[in-house]
Amino acid sequence: MLKEMKVAGITVDPFTNTPIVLLKDLEDKDVLPIWIGLLEASSIATALENIKTPRPMTHDLIKNIFEHLDVKVVKIEVNDLRDNTYYALIHLDVNNKRLTIDSRPSDAIAIAIRVGAPIFVEESVIKKSSKVDLEGKGDKVVTDSNEWEDILENLSTDDFGKYKM
Repeated sequence: MLKEMKVAGITVDPFTNTPIVLLKDLEDKDVLPIWIGLLEASSIATALENIKTPRPMTHDLIKNIFEHLDVKVVKIEVNDLRDNTYYALIHLDVNNKRLTIDSRPSDAIAIAIRVGAPIFVEESVIKKSSKVDLEGKGDKVVTDSNEWEDILENLSTDDFGKYKM
């Protein structure tokens, strides 16, 4: 079953200094942290802040191509989590045909923000994410979304980047 979520913000993992995009469900009950690359975090932050660049960046280029070809992004879906790697799909409407494209979640989210497409997460991914190893060493495992919120809310402001929840 799919659950609609929104981008709540971008932060930085204080253990690894890796950017994390935070998705929250519309009822603010579940939080899904997804570790992403620095360039993808920058792209998502740029879209969240409506910053216009002098030349189209990669996700802007994809948006422009879709617009010129009359391709609609119906939704994006974070659909799996295996070996601490998230997987996503971009659902497109092309000439009244549905196409599904494999994607990294960070790219799918960056595109969804730009085109105003809804973001969905498979509930099984939310459940699996509660087992994600925070430090990559098996030392710390978070067991539920409330614990994620506690960890993130108790970080000092120095631990966070510019784009907070």
